[in-house]
Amino acid sequence: MDLQRVSPSRERGWYLELMAPNVKGPGYAWLDPSRLYCHPQAFQNCMEDLVQPFQNEAIDLVAGIDAMGFILGSAIAGFLKKGFVAIRKAGHLCVRTLSQPYRDYSARDKLMEMRTDAIVPGLRVLLVDQWVETGGTMQAAIRLVEEQGGAVAGVAAICIEDSEGGRWLKRHYKWAHCVPPHLMPQFNAHHLDSFKAFEIQQSQQ
Repeated sequence: MDLQRVSPSRERGWYLELMAPNVKGPGYAWLDPSRLYCHPQAFQNCMEDLVQPFQNEAIDLVAGIDAMGFILGSAIAGFLKKGFVAIRKAGHLCVRTLSQPYRDYSARDKLMEMRTDAIVPGLRVLLVDQWVETGGTMQAAIRLVEEQGGAVAGVAAICIEDSEGGRWLKRHYKWAHCVPPHLMPQFNAHHLDSFKAFEIQQSQQ
C-alpha cells in the first residue's frame, strides 16, 4: 500500500486502513498501528480525533503509557500545550517512583511505574496509550494516577476494543478512540478488510 496516499473520502478514521497486519506470528500484536504515524496527514488527523472530545475538559497534564503511548501522548500534550509525563515499565526511572502490577494483553504479569513528583492532588490527567485490548495496562495507569490524588480526565487510544476491560473503561471514564462504530466488529475480530490490500501486495512480490 502507498504510504503517501490520502483517501479521497477523508471520512473519520480514514487513516486506519494504513495500519499493517502482523506477518511475524503469534508472538506479536495482531497489527502495527504505528504505520499510520509515517503519513503526516494521517498522524495529524488521528491526533485531532483523539483530542476533540476533550477540547472543553480541564486537563493539566498528559500521561503516555510505555512505550507506544509516548508517541501519541507527547503529540497530544504539544497540541494542548500541556506537560507530559511517561508511565514506564519498571526499572527505567532513576528517581523515586510509585509502582503498580498489571497483566498485559498477552496475559503476562508486569510492573509499571511513574515518578512521584509529577502529580499533586486534584491534578487532572489525560491518559494516552496506542491501543487498549484487554484494558489491564490502562487500568494500572489509572491506579497510579489516582493513588497520588490525581483525577483521570479521560483515556484515549487509537482503539479501545470491546473487551471486558475496554467496556469497563468506557463505563467509568470519559474516553476517545479513532474507530467509527461500523468498523468496530472488524477490530474486535482482529481482522480488517483493509488487510486485503496488503495480501494482494505480498502476492505480487
